[in-house]
Amino acid sequence: MSPVFKSVFNVKILYYIQLSLTLSTGKNIICMVGAGISTSAGIPDFRSPGTGLYANLQKFNLPYPEAIFQIDYFKKHPEPFFALARELYPGQFKPTVCHYFMRMLKDKGLLTRCYSQNIDTLERVAGLEGEDLIEAHGTFHTSHCVSFLCRKEYSMDWMKNKIFSEDIPKCDSCGSLVKPDIVFFGENLPARFFTTMKMDFPRCDLLIIMGTSLQVQPFASLLNICIILINILIKQINFTVTFLHCFFLKQSEFGMGLFGFGGGMDFDSDKAYRDVAHLSSCDDGCMALAELLGWKAELEEMVKREHALIDSKDAKKKDKEATPSSRSTGAEAGNSDKTE
Repeated sequence: MSPVFKSVFNVKILYYIQLSLTLSTGKNIICMVGAGISTSAGIPDFRSPGTGLYANLQKFNLPYPEAIFQIDYFKKHPEPFFALARELYPGQFKPTVCHYFMRMLKDKGLLTRCYSQNIDTLERVAGLEGEDLIEAHGTFHTSHCVSFLCRKEYSMDWMKNKIFSEDIPKCDSCGSLVKPDIVFFGENLPARFFTTMKMDFPRCDLLIIMGTSLQVQPFASLLNICIILINILIKQINFTVTFLHCFFLKQSEFGMGLFGFGGGMDFDSDKAYRDVAHLSSCDDGCMALAELLGWKAELEEMVKREHALIDSKDAKKKDKEATPSSRSTGAEAGNSDKTE
């Protein structure tokens, strides 16, 4: 049975959101995001049946799907992870409407922080910078030697060259594996995750959760330390349900993620006053909220403009990469003519 909620975006909830955004105390918005905000960019999420990442790893002959992100397995068998990294490497995808909605919150001075479980760096591409962002599960932005005695740092470009040349990245100082700074199972989250959450969440007055079922700890427990007026849940497509012709999570997954800790969300009880769900894709949810707030045209223009800039940069980069070979070919042809 699919979950049915009394609370969806409507005139009443818009009033409270507008109040939160216009009061002098209503300027502390936190976004908690997961893989679902990047699926419309072409990056699979982890758990969707049939289409999720874990459902499509058979070619790697793993003992179980999660092994590809287990640190102990990686140290013994790094090949599957780096093969997958070639397919999903940052820089091959454009940010989505969700990413630019968060950028708009930042530009309007409303975003306290984005707490992301994602490793695709699309938040950075969209314009969120270091202070705007907590990459709870790490990032491809930097890499380090896995040896505790070395820990030499490597750049994103260095790692990219290794991955796409199909070389297993090895430290040039000690010969150990080099791993992107993403958090594998069995590793600790970045220290900054824990220090900033203590500062950010007690003063949060609007929490927007997108593209995550909140099943992974300790990220999911952030919900419990937030003193909030309104929570908005914008969920990612997982399978079709008949209610309102929308898409939502299986009820078992939804309940486990959102109601399992400290009472979680309350969407449909008689006492519900705070939480609201938008039953749609993440992009549609952000666009719906932007429209209610009078920001839709601005958001659409931002997405169009930023995507055009990315396309232009990509075209220039390809031209630059092609130029040396063209010159080389011309020089070789000239030398050949002289020889003849």
